[in-house]
Amino acid sequence: MDFTSRYVALGDSFTEGVGDEDPTRPNGVRGWADRVAEQLGAADPGFGYANLAIRGRKLRQIVAEQVDAAVDLKPTLVSIYAGANDILRPKIDIDDLLVEYDAGIRKLTATGATVVMFTGFDARGSKIFGAMRGRTAIYNELVRGIAGDHGALLVDYWRFSEYYDWGMWGTDRMHMSPAGHANMAKRVLTVLEHDHSIDVPPMTPVPELSRTDAIRANARWVREFAGPWVARRMTGKSSGDGLEPRYGQLTHL
Repeated sequence: MDFTSRYVALGDSFTEGVGDEDPTRPNGVRGWADRVAEQLGAADPGFGYANLAIRGRKLRQIVAEQVDAAVDLKPTLVSIYAGANDILRPKIDIDDLLVEYDAGIRKLTATGATVVMFTGFDARGSKIFGAMRGRTAIYNELVRGIAGDHGALLVDYWRFSEYYDWGMWGTDRMHMSPAGHANMAKRVLTVLEHDHSIDVPPMTPVPELSRTDAIRANARWVREFAGPWVARRMTGKSSGDGLEPRYGQLTHL
């Protein structure tokens, strides 16, 4: 099929769609990028969509593995979010890392495509991830500068206060819920100035827990999610090991 409009989504679990389960789709997830693609292609039979994002990928991996592959697809629109998995590492040189991000963005914008970037989320409501607020703030300022330098559009996730509601997050407390993904799709389409018909599904209520129940819930979360996450990083493994891009070639959803 000859696609005249081509959207290529790059990144990690955020863009792959983790947290928005759908067993009928590749890798068992849907996500905000699929929703954006569905809206953009609704009235455009020549619209093609590829999603090269893979969970667990760090910034240098995304630039090395996905940017050239995106360029080869001759995109008219690219979205990219990279760096969250780096920020969570014990040590990081953000300035050095963002030099490579800048080079990747330069390569993408040189295609003539519209490029959409994201700031990182302000996790001030999380006792664990909130400790990374300072790093994320520095990362965000550098991202804003890169976007400005290269004429990229910016989705300012840092300022989306609706994500302080835990209903926007999945049970792993790391990835957006279906409601969070649907809301992000609306945010992206707003930045693109594109009409949409997306409804955010009802959020799963987060019950108020007693102190004892909260301790038990936190212990279960550490056992089921945080512990395995730390173990993977200690052993150099990734949740994305062995996975292929969900849509490695252009398709029409």
